[in-house]
Amino acid sequence: MDLELSSADRAFRDAVRAFLDAELTPELRQVGRRMTSVFCDKDHSLAWQRILHARGWAAPTWPVEYGGPGWTDIQRHVFFAECARVGAPHLAPMGLRMVAPAIMRFGTPEQKARYLPRILSGEDYWCQGYSEPGAGSDLAGLRMRAIPDGEDYVLDGSKIWTTHAHWATHMFCLVRTSTEGKPQAGITFLLIEMDRPGIRVDPIVTLAGEHEVNQVFFDAVRTPKADRLGEENQGWTVAKHLLEFERGGGYAAGLQAGLERLRSQAGDEAGDETGRLLDDPHHRRRLAEAEIAALAIDMTERRVLSALTGGGNPGPASSILKAQGSEALQRLDELAVDALATYAAPHQPQARLAGSNAPPVGPEHGLTIMARYLNNRAASIYGGSNEIQRDIIAKLVLGL
Repeated sequence: MDLELSSADRAFRDAVRAFLDAELTPELRQVGRRMTSVFCDKDHSLAWQRILHARGWAAPTWPVEYGGPGWTDIQRHVFFAECARVGAPHLAPMGLRMVAPAIMRFGTPEQKARYLPRILSGEDYWCQGYSEPGAGSDLAGLRMRAIPDGEDYVLDGSKIWTTHAHWATHMFCLVRTSTEGKPQAGITFLLIEMDRPGIRVDPIVTLAGEHEVNQVFFDAVRTPKADRLGEENQGWTVAKHLLEFERGGGYAAGLQAGLERLRSQAGDEAGDETGRLLDDPHHRRRLAEAEIAALAIDMTERRVLSALTGGGNPGPASSILKAQGSEALQRLDELAVDALATYAAPHQPQARLAGSNAPPVGPEHGLTIMARYLNNRAASIYGGSNEIQRDIIAKLVLGL
């Protein structure tokens, strides 16, 4: 496995850096610094997407035929790493990274022509309707019904923890169309317009004091059968394909950028004794442990990248990366909270807003630390809980 970039890839990296230097505005940089989860607010996410779309870079993983840039796996890795290095805000993943690949794989020509260009441009903004009250992470236990009625389905039930449903124009949704046989066999995948009569979105405010997730209620909502993706009762197959993209993505670049921030902050913060926090042996040991974990994740991502460029697939390494990456992220959050000490406690949502002139309580870099810590507690649950990932590792790697 060659860890060095080729001259062509180094030139590509330099072009990405020049683009980011020129196009990433001060406001967008501030938004990136103040993100408290993997999701950016809609307005700034779409503003950055429009800039990338004008350059042809909004969808690095898409095939050229649908508007992708035609990059190699290494170029995509370089691009995401450089975005993480400068703290660019994240693009909303529900459309670009999740439902779009499913539409490419299972959609009709009409569905592809209708949805893909609007996802690429940001005209359509998507949310995910999977989890339900009482079903936990068990998607096969979903109960929201879709009853065929002429050319439509009639939907009754609810979805929960639905990120950005209050902003979404569309939802990709799993519904139950049959109760016969295995639970997975009666699930259908629908593409639903969020302005249909009978849909109600109720906010859920998180521990971080933020409105990011929601519960969505469906009361006799009619949606066309033409907006079904794949065959009726075959939604489980579509959902499994989509889940590969939800669990995908690298952790190493973000972890390394986070470590650099922590080192810088530890150089400014006072330790328990005289001197800086960075001089405290216990804190330095914890930083070193976090760096070792990030390096291990980086090497695993490089092995996966090497396999992909050779025509292989990541296999169970994706489960390893999901479990280790999310837990390493949580360890960085804990370090950041400990370093900030009492200044981590104040709740300052207004001061976190882009362009806000509200003075922070404590250092400016501390505005997001507690909110990020609280939000990222879910990182080991969403996208398939880490307990499930360890079951996969046990079966496919250890043969247990």
